[in-house]
This record gives sequence, C-alpha cells and structure tokens, in this order.
Amino acid sequence: MNLVTLADIEQARERLRGLARTTPLLPFELSELPDEHVYLKPESLQPIGSFKIRGAGNRLVALLPAERERGVLAYSSGNHAQGVAYAARQLGLRATIVMPTTAPQVKIAATRALGAEVVLYDPAHEKREAVAARLLAAAPAPPVLVPPFDDAYVIAGQGTVGLEIVEALPTVELVLAPVGGGGLLGGMAAALKLLKPSVKVIGVEPELAADAQASYRSGQVVEWAAADTGRTLADGVRTLSVSELTLAHLRQYADDIVTVSEAELRAAARRLLLEARLVIEPTAALPLAALLRHRASLPPSQHTVLVLTGGNADPATLVELLHGEG
Repeated sequence: MNLVTLADIEQARERLRGLARTTPLLPFELSELPDEHVYLKPESLQPIGSFKIRGAGNRLVALLPAERERGVLAYSSGNHAQGVAYAARQLGLRATIVMPTTAPQVKIAATRALGAEVVLYDPAHEKREAVAARLLAAAPAPPVLVPPFDDAYVIAGQGTVGLEIVEALPTVELVLAPVGGGGLLGGMAAALKLLKPSVKVIGVEPELAADAQASYRSGQVVEWAAADTGRTLADGVRTLSVSELTLAHLRQYADDIVTVSEAELRAAARRLLLEARLVIEPTAALPLAALLRHRASLPPSQHTVLVLTGGNADPATLVELLHGEG
C-alpha cells in the first residue's frame, strides 16, 4: 500500500493556495503545566471553520477537466461536507453531499448555504457508503466520489497541517490531534515525522468512540456500531472505523492513540471557550482533554501543539458547555 510522501503533501499545499489558510500557533498557558509551552493550532479559523477544507480542496483542485464536468459526491457528518461544498463553489463544480440526520443542524444548513445538494439518511438504518453508492449507480454521468479520509489526496491535504507546525515551531516535540477516520492524524503525522523524526504524534478519541485506538493497537480495522459512536458529544469523530489506507499511515507514523471521558471532553471544551476565547466544537477539545488526563504517561515535551480541528458547533451545544451543564 502506497503511503503519501512529503512531496505529495508539499504539492497539496501549492494546490491549496487561495482555498485554505495557514492557521497560527497561539500560546496557551496551563497552570497545571507551568514548565510546558503549549500552543493551539485553531483550524476553526479556516474559511469553513475546520481543517477539512485542506483535504477536500486538494482533491477537487487535482480533478481532471472531464471529472470536473461530472461534479463531485461526498458523504460526511458535517465538516468534510462543508469543505467539499466550499471548494466546489470556488471551482464552479456541482456538489452533492450525503449527510446523516443526526448531524448538527448548523452543519447541514451551512452545507446547503454553500450551494451543495444535501441528501439526508438515517445512520441507524443505512450506511453512508451505501447511500452514496446508490446515488452513483443512478446517475447518467456519475460524479467523482470524494471520501472524507480514505483517499491519498485527502490525506496529503490534511498533512499540510504538519508542514505548518514544523515551520512555525521548529522546536516542537509533541503534537496531539483528534482522530476519527484517520485522515488528519495520518497525513499530519506523516508530514511531521518526515520533517522531524523525533517529534511524537498522539491521536485522541472519546472513550465512547474508540474504534481508531482499537484498530491502531490491533493492527487491523475495527468497526464500531453507529449506536455506540453516536453517544459522544464529539460528533466530528463518530466515524465507525478508520480505513485500511489511513490505518497504514497511523501505524507507520503515529506514536499512539489515547482516549478521554465525556466529562473530561466537556471540561476541556469549556476551558478553551473561556480561556482561549475561541469558538470551538467539542471534537476540537479532545487534545486538551488528553494532555490534562494523560500528561504523566505522554512523551515528555517542553513545546506541545494541540490541533483544534474545528469550530462548527451548534449554538445550543456552546450554551450548554459555557453553563457547565452535563
């Protein structure tokens, strides 16, 4: 199985010029860790409010002229949907997005506002891949499928996060990021390790959706049921499993995947909202929750980066977190 190369990731960055932003590293002081310099990388500042524009944008810009005429089809719980819809609008392409009825309404509305056609399905009774396959089979000129993570172009696009981290902080020693389907963690870890082999890269999942950790540690894809992963507040990582391709990247480049509880996730999200003064969705708080829970067992570091994956939270969820409910 071919893994993405540093050249693939650097080429992705060139394709993304004008589509994705270079997000900053923001110092974040933690009283519990006075000797550790912690930095936040807020991908919530991207045009669509999440890192997903990187992978989606790289895939769409790389389409051949004949493929562009057919348009694109994607499936997503929200952020990849917006990434594909935004990139398609910028490039003048038709986009159809398959989304679960359980996705945050703010994400469904935002995807439609970007001009994409949204097809909803019930995840309790159907798999998104099956819905997409049905739509492809029914189309006279099938659109190009743009998976949320199981695609080398998408993985390379997400890997540009790693390029930016090393360039902005050459002394980086530890990076933590959420992991759902494994595209971000796999691509980012590839960039980081290929540029600076000594850096440690850790993925973070909720305990209620720990399929990636199970896959990483067993060496084979482990799938969880939607009824199980749907319990976590972190809707961005409710993916049922990683893919063979992303697992290969995780096993090659990531150092571990750890988990946190829902209470730890909520507490970390609340701190980011109040102390970092950033609008973040619950998934983005996973790295901070892991740093606070697992600091003693994580690799030592004086320069640590937490990747905040997105800020597309339902207003009701933000109110709940700010009031400390749940």
